[in-house]
Amino acid sequence: MPKNTLKYTNGEITVVWKPDTCIHSRICWTELREVFDPLKRPWVNMEGSDTERIMEQIRKCPSGALSYFMNEAPENTGKNHEPVVTGETAEIMEIQIKPNGPILIKTDCHITLSDGTHTTKKGSTALCRCGGSGNKPYCDGTHNKIGFTG
Repeated sequence: MPKNTLKYTNGEITVVWKPDTCIHSRICWTELREVFDPLKRPWVNMEGSDTERIMEQIRKCPSGALSYFMNEAPENTGKNHEPVVTGETAEIMEIQIKPNGPILIKTDCHITLSDGTHTTKKGSTALCRCGGSGNKPYCDGTHNKIGFTG
């Protein structure tokens, strides 16, 4: 684990926080203030909610700064205490940043749109990087028309 890593436990799970990775999206504390409160020390109160709700909230962390692992004894399970990566478990995927073009996700993916709706895209998906697409978040080729570079 990185040098600057903190752990908090309720006996059932351990929450791992990597402050150097945190992008301060505020999702954790705006949606579960009973557990995550940046005005208190320690800022993580593991008694503030039940384990399932804490895990659910951690899965929403966009940076991966928050993760967790179950506190089963390694000698009983044969498993190491490795943090659970936030979000759904996924295979390694290929993402390409096209010069002067879109972001290409080369595998099936789940996308949550800005209005909160979810969609599943199969195969490759091109996401707009130029900001000009008329079909956001997806690329519609506008980057070619507006001379986007990046």
